Amino acid sequence: MANLRVLQKEQTRKRLLDTALDLFESQGYAATTIDDIAAAAGTTRVTFYAHFPSRRAIMATLIEELNVILERDELPNGSTATALVDVMQAGSAEGIETWLREQCARWPIIRPYITSAHAAAAVEPELSELLDGWSEDVVGDIEKGLNLADRFEPATRHFRGVLAFEMLDRANVHWIRHQWDIDTDPALDVLAEAWVKLLGES
Repeated sequence: MANLRVLQKEQTRKRLLDTALDLFESQGYAATTIDDIAAAAGTTRVTFYAHFPSRRAIMATLIEELNVILERDELPNGSTATALVDVMQAGSAEGIETWLREQCARWPIIRPYITSAHAAAAVEPELSELLDGWSEDVVGDIEKGLNLADRFEPATRHFRGVLAFEMLDRANVHWIRHQWDIDTDPALDVLAEAWVKLLGES
């Protein structure tokens, strides 16, 4: 019986998360209330608060889900994606392009998380800091790989990571707005070419 209660609690929590993500994407973070989420999930405000202390907290949990989707492991000093570190250390054009295409293939899955997180960050300073930290983790992985390879001047490695992340993030935002074909559009070829030039072995 205890196991059934735990399962029901987990199912309710998951339903609240899924419902919040749907509503944040469809009607915007700022316009979505806790009552909206609870009602759409078929539960009550009291039940919502039994799982999450605030709307901000449920968005923060969705950002944690995004880390899982992107295979980023939580560590005491942040998160890391070992595949990205390895690709940066190797520095081959083929490896960089393969990694980028694998990430871009996830765009349809992560689109609601990204759009909701950016909308939430615009009105919630704590979420803005969380999103900035998430971005910095990616930059840190790039820098770590370059450090392991001892490639480029040490003082330039972090900023190379910043530029690379901004290009990838901008490409993602452009795709979200225009829904171009990831498999056939030359945009990813151009992005890969830029990453190789900026980060790869010469």
